[in-house]
Amino acid sequence: MPGHAPPAGSRRSPRQPRQRLAQPGRPLAAERTGLHLISTDHHAHRDFLRHLDDYLSDSKKILDAWDAYSDEHTDLDGWPHDDHAYGMRASQRDADTLTAFEPLRYGARHLLATAETQLALLPENTVQSRWVYQLGVLRDALDRLDELHEQWLQTRDALPTTAKPGTADFDDALAEHHAESWSYLDDWATNGKALREINSAARKARSSLAPIPVPAPVRRITARK
Repeated sequence: MPGHAPPAGSRRSPRQPRQRLAQPGRPLAAERTGLHLISTDHHAHRDFLRHLDDYLSDSKKILDAWDAYSDEHTDLDGWPHDDHAYGMRASQRDADTLTAFEPLRYGARHLLATAETQLALLPENTVQSRWVYQLGVLRDALDRLDELHEQWLQTRDALPTTAKPGTADFDDALAEHHAESWSYLDDWATNGKALREINSAARKARSSLAPIPVPAPVRRITARK
């Protein structure tokens, strides 16, 4: 199955292109949501950040499980003991990672836009030099994921009417989409923490674009006359 070259140490693939493999149908990616305006809705922002935290946690578990499998099922030179089984397991990793990303997809552009504005307002001495680069990686990856999703919709619509989830035609095409998406999902797993870090810095700087904890209501005591 053709795909993008993986980051070193995170994806151990056969040195020969692996065959496209059938996988059970997965929930389709959400429709493109377009650019989101920055909102001062702190509740929505916190929800998007929670989805980010969930994705960072889930994607790490998926990748850790993959690395453990790869270590056990490859030889010292990195060649898999069983190409077919190895390819099937890699395809499952790709699908699981995309599924884990779906709850984050809707709020991803909002988080990026907010982080970019927060970053521009932060005092220079609180800014990490890598943040600008990481935001660029995240935006490019999200753009590419949207493009790949549109391509998948076109591919799906062009399939024969007999191609349903569970058939080779459908499952092979879906597995191909998952494989092409994986490296960009990995970009979010690797660099997504920058959104959290920028938000934390903005909170410390009392930025109006960062959620501020609401204090408990103060009980007012009326003085007796």
